[in-house]
Amino acid sequence: MAQLITLVLLLLACMLSNALGSTGLSRINLVSTTIFDVTNYGAKGDGKTNDSPAFMKAWKAACEAQPNDRSILVIPATKTFLLKPISFNGPCNPSSLYVQISGNIVGPAKKTDWIGYHIDAWLSFSRVNGLTVSGNGQINGQGPIWWENACIGTPSPGTSCHAPAALMFRRCNGLRLNGLTHVNSPRVHITITACNGVIMSNLHIIAPETSPNTDGINVASSTNVNISDSIIGTGDDCIAISGGSSDIKISGITCGPGHGISIGALGKGGVDMVENIEVRNCTLIKTLAGVRIKSWQGGRGYARKISFKAIKFDAVYNPIIIDQYYCPTQKNCINSTSAIKLSDISYSGIMGTSNMDNVINLSCSESVACTNIAMDNVYISSVTPGRKVFGKCINAHGRISHVKPLFNCLKPN
Repeated sequence: MAQLITLVLLLLACMLSNALGSTGLSRINLVSTTIFDVTNYGAKGDGKTNDSPAFMKAWKAACEAQPNDRSILVIPATKTFLLKPISFNGPCNPSSLYVQISGNIVGPAKKTDWIGYHIDAWLSFSRVNGLTVSGNGQINGQGPIWWENACIGTPSPGTSCHAPAALMFRRCNGLRLNGLTHVNSPRVHITITACNGVIMSNLHIIAPETSPNTDGINVASSTNVNISDSIIGTGDDCIAISGGSSDIKISGITCGPGHGISIGALGKGGVDMVENIEVRNCTLIKTLAGVRIKSWQGGRGYARKISFKAIKFDAVYNPIIIDQYYCPTQKNCINSTSAIKLSDISYSGIMGTSNMDNVINLSCSESVACTNIAMDNVYISSVTPGRKVFGKCINAHGRISHVKPLFNCLKPN
């Protein structure tokens, strides 16, 4: 049973200076907070019992609370809750809804436990505005059971066969996500899709370097997203920004292992547009790429107004890369003259070491040039003292100032 706590906030200044009277009473602000502890709805938290039904009961109660209430769904500490695939759907009545994760959440230990479920995501939130998910708990997706073979038996005709994302948010405006540890997702750890006004901070995302497609955070078709002060080490991109996204700020990220911080891959599905992306004050350690923009041949659209500032590389492969010939399998690669238009891209205050000799690689489409590229105060050397490094480019145009290694496809200022 929910415990109703009524918090009455009095205006002390009015109380001390004047008798309350009718005017003073009109200034009293009543705020009602309702706590929904999943254990009060039948959740065992023993790591063995399927607690999904109890979570759904608690969510339904929290979502249907009074519009002026503040609902807090509590996953208590010292317990481990086993959840099968579950969707927390809105819209909800309260203007703000909190999910406080102090305990641990684990996914099914066998792939057969997924039979009968939609497997695009394990935990998903959809159409919940004003949502905050926070705490010092852990979300463990039991990824190792998926990494060797994502299929459950023989897939039905027309169905996809891929591992699920661990945590997905769709159309959740005003989302706040902070403090949690995310471990061993089957695929992407956190996916943000069609959301506006998102703040993510103080996250710790962990998966082995060899785990496939375990991106830390993927942002798609979303606007006004701020990701900061987090540690991400996985088997794929630490952060990836996909088509339809704009006004994205990424700062204070420590990335590694993984594939770096990427915009793209863009253009595989046709038209993609990305703009106003800022990546700053990030450290990348032994990643397979540093800061990267990648797109498929044959795409249309643009990626523009992108800046990388104050980036530090430590023994990174491919520190700075634009790849408009992206084709990771190198099989049946598209060969087309159309391409995503890249422009207004800046790199400044970047330094560090590389495990490769080619430390700057701007491979733009031969038919659609990259334009207005600016590099300023970029210094990248080999992790091996005294070893020469170089930069190269295809159809990339712009200006450089104070860059080592110097290369001749961009004009000096």
